Amino acid sequence: MKQLTTSKRRKLLSALKGYRKEYLIGKYSDLDESGTRLMINSFLTDTLGFTSIEEIKTEYMIRGTYADYIIQVKGKRYFVVEVKSMGLELSPKHLRQAVNYAANEGIEWALLTNGKRFDFYRIIFSKPIDSRKVFTVDLSEEGQLKMAAEYLQYITRALILQKGLDSLWHKYSALEPSNISRLLYSKPIINYLRRQLRRTYKTKFSDDEIKAVITRVIEEKIESIKPRKTKRVRRMKTPKIVPPSRQSASMADKVAT
Repeated sequence: MKQLTTSKRRKLLSALKGYRKEYLIGKYSDLDESGTRLMINSFLTDTLGFTSIEEIKTEYMIRGTYADYIIQVKGKRYFVVEVKSMGLELSPKHLRQAVNYAANEGIEWALLTNGKRFDFYRIIFSKPIDSRKVFTVDLSEEGQLKMAAEYLQYITRALILQKGLDSLWHKYSALEPSNISRLLYSKPIINYLRRQLRRTYKTKFSDDEIKAVITRVIEEKIESIKPRKTKRVRRMKTPKIVPPSRQSASMADKVAT
């Protein structure tokens, strides 16, 4: 999976801290949409690394309406950016607008933001058009900045040129609950659980019994339990066995002395 180097991730985190300090603490707490758009322009250039004008297309016309931004690098359009004013909570209506812009241009990704919260979506070209929220981060929350850097790295200029968006989608798809559920019911997992249960409780369990419990774990709220600690078995040191020829030689040395 493509990721930024450690030094570049540190640089991204530093840029996010700078963005938060400059725009999200105090003086810009209630910007209108045009003011928020100026903030986002700075975010796209200074934080994500895109070149203004050349790679950040503003007021991009799509079927008679205008998307706030289209990110286009080397002729390829990567994602739509739809900006709402900082004082607005992002809503399903705003999402539909961003998704429609992207879908009408055949663009697979859309970023919806109010300058504080950043929601990133994958457009699903089905009938009807659908979307999946791949991540959401709030840069006004200092405690989210490290997590934000981990997610936002995939939409930086550096990584999208290395198929970072593909890596992000693969990561999201792998961790979808439906995918994890399929793995939990797979034969290797059932066999592993049976072996562990038999070893611990000295009792045999059928596949159906184990699957029923897995279903309970998925459907019910199970209190968190600390994993069992397995005791390490100390290995006995094997005593050195001296060959008879060496023993005789050693005794002879002692007699000689």
